[in-house]
Amino acid sequence: MNAARVATLSGSHIDLNESIIQSLKSRLNGSLLRVGDAGYDEARTIWNAMIDRKPALISQCANAEDVQQTVSFAREHGLLLSIRGGGHNIAGNAVCEDGLMIDFSKMNSVRVDEKARIAHVGPGATLGDFDRETQKYGLATPVGINSTTGVAGLTLGGGFGWLSRKHGMTVDNLLAVDVVTADGRLLKSSESENADLFWALRGGGGNFGVVTRFEFKLHPLGPDVASGLIVFALSDAVSAIKKYRDYIAGLSEETSVWFVLRKAPPLPFLPANVHGTEVIVFAAFHAGDPEVGKRAFEPIRGFGKVVGEFVGVQPYVGWQSAFDPLLTPGARNYWKSHNFEKISDGAADLIVEYAGKLPSDQCEIFVGLLGGATSRVAPDAMAYSHRNANFVMNVHGRWTTAAEDEKCIGWAREFYRETEPHATGGVYVNFLTEEETGRIRAAYGAGYDRLVGIKKKVDPNNLFRMNQNIKPAG
Repeated sequence: MNAARVATLSGSHIDLNESIIQSLKSRLNGSLLRVGDAGYDEARTIWNAMIDRKPALISQCANAEDVQQTVSFAREHGLLLSIRGGGHNIAGNAVCEDGLMIDFSKMNSVRVDEKARIAHVGPGATLGDFDRETQKYGLATPVGINSTTGVAGLTLGGGFGWLSRKHGMTVDNLLAVDVVTADGRLLKSSESENADLFWALRGGGGNFGVVTRFEFKLHPLGPDVASGLIVFALSDAVSAIKKYRDYIAGLSEETSVWFVLRKAPPLPFLPANVHGTEVIVFAAFHAGDPEVGKRAFEPIRGFGKVVGEFVGVQPYVGWQSAFDPLLTPGARNYWKSHNFEKISDGAADLIVEYAGKLPSDQCEIFVGLLGGATSRVAPDAMAYSHRNANFVMNVHGRWTTAAEDEKCIGWAREFYRETEPHATGGVYVNFLTEEETGRIRAAYGAGYDRLVGIKKKVDPNNLFRMNQNIKPAG
């Protein structure tokens, strides 16, 4: 083949001749893909269909040594480098245009030490991989709510899910990592070893190195849990949100109840006349005795006139994939997000108002409840610092065709601006789109300057820049 024209860190391109490319390929246990190779398009395609980039080279790493070789190759030649774990991040930073991409899809192992209650997880594992393996032993740790999400990206940004009120953020349960730094070294990092780096990796995203193994603390759970959905018409939504605020004030940390406003999909437990109408859905989960959980959900039915519900006891792994049909790959997606300490009357009114203006059948407004164990960690204990975020709101702009871009993005941006006065000013970094570079300091919070210092030490040339980037120059 001819030389590959590859993007560099300086913004220019260089031509890598065949012998140079073959020298990298010969050192890999995995594969090196180029445009036209079998598997190339599958490797570069990610969840958000608005991202359509073509790396010049894709290194499908099989082990940590492959990562070291690839990182060193990128550094030596000054190449633009990106890292694809699950490929689910909204900003699409997993894929670089014309650069060198590391693809972790082959490194998706999950190994459980049942006695120690620890999981050893590869950087290509999804939440589905993680949950299926840990639940074989009746164990779990807080992760997200969509089984196709990658463990790596979720964790490095903080991570939260149904278990977070009881057991904290995903990073609160991270014990150690193996990480390849910009100079090609493979380090172990934990509270007792390379502690500054470990501090930064827990919430600082992919700015500081490429994690090749995660070590998580696990907790007993399941296999069956109480969970389900209780649905009300949008006309009841303002009143329901205010009743919800009173309800959660006395809620056990074992119970999590989130809410979503959207057009009702054609779910079998909803009457046909509800399909396609605007609704508010309360999603309930209990991390303890299922019978206690079902009793804890009872007050939700008093939030208004129930138009449909599906509540019961089911396997935890089933609940963890329950929302997958609404978040399938291939759609166009645009998000805007805020953190809240409380849902004020003004915020509640705006949430319902904009739920009445949904620009597509797939758009939704989601509010997740945190607090509990997430708020008991000191804000400076690790890079993730948003311990006052009792609620995380995300505007899921989602649609099918490019012709809908303007109206759907416009709706999300307008709603974001209107609700900003009610928010904390902080934001969950994993919910930032690629355009939101102006919110990076807000995303990393009070520890931003410390993160800059660590970045200058471990990645002074900003090799790891395809992320919500912390620049070493500050």
